[in-house]
Amino acid sequence: MSIWQAMVLGVLQGLTEFLPVSSSGHLELGKALFGLQDLDLTFSISVYGASALSPIVVFWKDIRSLALGFFNGQTHQARSYIFMIALSMVPAGLVAFTMRDGLEEQFIGRPDRVGLMLVLTGIILMASQRFSRKSLPLNVPKALGIGLAQAFAILPGISRSGSTIGAAIALGISREEAARFSFLMALPVILGATALEMKDLMEASSPAGGIEGDLLMAYAVGTLMAFVSGVVACRWMVRLVQNTNLNGFAFYCMGAGIAAFFWF
Repeated sequence: MSIWQAMVLGVLQGLTEFLPVSSSGHLELGKALFGLQDLDLTFSISVYGASALSPIVVFWKDIRSLALGFFNGQTHQARSYIFMIALSMVPAGLVAFTMRDGLEEQFIGRPDRVGLMLVLTGIILMASQRFSRKSLPLNVPKALGIGLAQAFAILPGISRSGSTIGAAIALGISREEAARFSFLMALPVILGATALEMKDLMEASSPAGGIEGDLLMAYAVGTLMAFVSGVVACRWMVRLVQNTNLNGFAFYCMGAGIAAFFWF
């Protein structure tokens, strides 16, 4: 893998992590286009983890406020919100620990299947736009419902942000709160998944293994680009959810998915 390929894949991961178009699906399609289907998981894990840090930058004030409210014990609302974030993680955690390996085997090196899931993402996005703008409060049942949508997004090609934001809007939550909760609930899940993948990778690697200098530089560049583009995409997506509909992304996902299915 060259440095320019790593840059393109890093930007692709960062941008698509928070736009409702499935980062895992686009990364697999990008590797297929470059003929890098056999690239080891280290790169994918690195760019995935880097993009996961982006919401920390974008939502730093919210995270700081929740943390202070939780540890000071003065804000019931902060503790309730953190509890709902934790609850939303349960479905994804159960799927990750019970079915993750089997699901990954079905999609790795199969961009045609990823394409079908992208089409399904487009359908989900279009369906979510059918719901009118409401502003119902977030509660425990709604948090669990959004968590179920996040668990479904473990499939490559199914957008995590698209599924969770779409589910939140369908449950009557305002678009602003849907985006905020979607990105905050993603942080522990994505970071936990990254740590789990890294643990499996280290256990499977030989003690004498390593990454060559040129490849290490490519990995570093790709990781940096994933973080920077992730910050840009996260800020952009928050504004888009609040001010526009997501039909454009829906049509894009369906078009890209159909093209991928027939191309590969």
